[in-house]
Amino acid sequence: MKRAERLHTIVEMLRRSGVRGSAEHMAIEFGVSTRTIKRDLDSLESSGAPLWSRLGPGGGYGLATVDTLPPVSFSAKQVAALLAAVAASPDAPYSDMASTAIGKILDAVDPRTRKQAFERANRIWVNTPPVSRRATMSALEETMADQKVVRITYISGNDTHSERTVEPILFGSTAGFWYLICWCQLRKAIRLFRLDRIQSATVTSRPCSGHTISEVGQPPEHSRPALPKYRSLDTEETDGHH
Repeated sequence: MKRAERLHTIVEMLRRSGVRGSAEHMAIEFGVSTRTIKRDLDSLESSGAPLWSRLGPGGGYGLATVDTLPPVSFSAKQVAALLAAVAASPDAPYSDMASTAIGKILDAVDPRTRKQAFERANRIWVNTPPVSRRATMSALEETMADQKVVRITYISGNDTHSERTVEPILFGSTAGFWYLICWCQLRKAIRLFRLDRIQSATVTSRPCSGHTISEVGQPPEHSRPALPKYRSLDTEETDGHH
């Protein structure tokens, strides 16, 4: 059994309800050494798998049920598409997390699929400037997720520097640029700040006052939330009732 297949099988073995396996038992099951199994478990944990371990009699390894997903298969075309999308949008919010997710997918797919995906992605060239604002972007991503007030330093189109205290509402992309759309406490109104012009961002401990997406108004033409086209939140919420 190849390593990628073994890693997948280990996850599925531990995913089954009530199953707790020792490294020694898994080594016998897969016909490898205990040291190899422990390296596999370390790799799974490093890739984000929610593993837990207990020492002593009755101990072993298990997989937490929170935040886990059922097995998902990716074709070479799908992996190449994801590689292209992430490579073409290094300045998008959460782009570094997307890159991490791609890495997990590449670790999980079989070597043949990975090779085919690389061959396809090698025929896709992107021309994007390097992004050196990771600390600022991380702060903006944090404040959006936690809905905390943030202080930003901003340079306008005419090179005017200003300090603003804002409440994030959403990220928006239009005309090739990403924007932070927020409630500006100075102007007492909704304002847009281009992400590449935000020089610094400091997240405060103060919660936002509750401004909603509806206050922003209608999105530009051809704009839409970053949700799958085939499924809406309403569909997801009602799935359990059918």
